Amino acid sequence: MFPKPIAAEVFRVLQDDGSFVLNIGGSWNEGAPTRSLYQYKLLIALVEEIGFHLAQECYWYNPAKMPVRAEWVTVRRVRVKDSVEHVGWLSKTKYPKASNLRVLKPYGADMLRLNARGLKETTRPSGHVINASWDKMKAPGSIPGNVLEEALPDDLLKFGNNSANDAYTLRCKEAGIAIHPARFPSALPAFFIKMLTEEDDICMDIFAGSNTIGATAEKLERRWIAMELLPEYLDASKYRFESF
Repeated sequence: MFPKPIAAEVFRVLQDDGSFVLNIGGSWNEGAPTRSLYQYKLLIALVEEIGFHLAQECYWYNPAKMPVRAEWVTVRRVRVKDSVEHVGWLSKTKYPKASNLRVLKPYGADMLRLNARGLKETTRPSGHVINASWDKMKAPGSIPGNVLEEALPDDLLKFGNNSANDAYTLRCKEAGIAIHPARFPSALPAFFIKMLTEEDDICMDIFAGSNTIGATAEKLERRWIAMELLPEYLDASKYRFESF
């Protein structure tokens, strides 16, 4: 489980309006086609034992995930492959800094058509009252859901994590440097950095790896702090900043 002493330190240094975003990959129980409850127990422990508030659960849709465990998915074929990872958005207080106006998506064709033709007032079978104001576009885009699957218009990468020819990877190969084995696309931290911070705020990554978060924060004009035990990974992360 995520080390409680580290979680306690994160809670201690976090600003009252700050957020702690944790990507938690699911796992299988050893030797059986059953799922571990690790990610659920972790969120409960962070709230009940450390003092965080669970602001919202999000899910990173990554269709490029490998079909593991192979024994259950591709050999015995008794399970389907994972395509989402849990992302817990936690906060120190009940009201962290946040604005979904910074992560709006373009309106879809149906909403554009509805806005053009108007909407009749009605009551749905569920009891929800639909009034004429529902078809009015009150913001420059639509509110995204908590399944993160579409990149924002100005993000450099999509949420799928299948890039093998990005600048970081190519430069590592040229230099003969080990490529970090567990990278994620910049669109993932970009979503939370935009929604939960403003320009010149500080983003801290306590397990920086190849420093995707630092590079993304730099592009979005935030300050950042990166921590990583393996110096070779941080040394290779300089390639993420060559185009700046």
